[in-house]
Amino acid sequence: MAVPELTNEDRNNALAKAQEMRSKRMEIRKQLKSGQLKPAEVLDHAGDDVVARMRVKYLLESLPKIGKVTSRKIMEEIGIDESRRIQGLGPKQKAVLLEKLDIK
Repeated sequence: MAVPELTNEDRNNALAKAQEMRSKRMEIRKQLKSGQLKPAEVLDHAGDDVVARMRVKYLLESLPKIGKVTSRKIMEEIGIDESRRIQGLGPKQKAVLLEKLDIK
């Protein structure tokens, strides 16, 4: 199957949409870092396109006192692949993740 040719306008629209999504995810990460937003609230909105396509490791790394090493360790203990997105988490994985973060 051939890839459809995009016009410049279509390409620019796609780039603008992608940038908007990245900006919204960046804002969510800032809110997580500052404590304005809780991980449970983010996971509850997994149906939202912005949240659904965020990687779990970025969610964890955005939390205070959790860096790359700690997030990798948490994900390995739970059995979540490093490339997993929030939309791909099952209910049990979400529950274990929140329990691991000591969030009830």
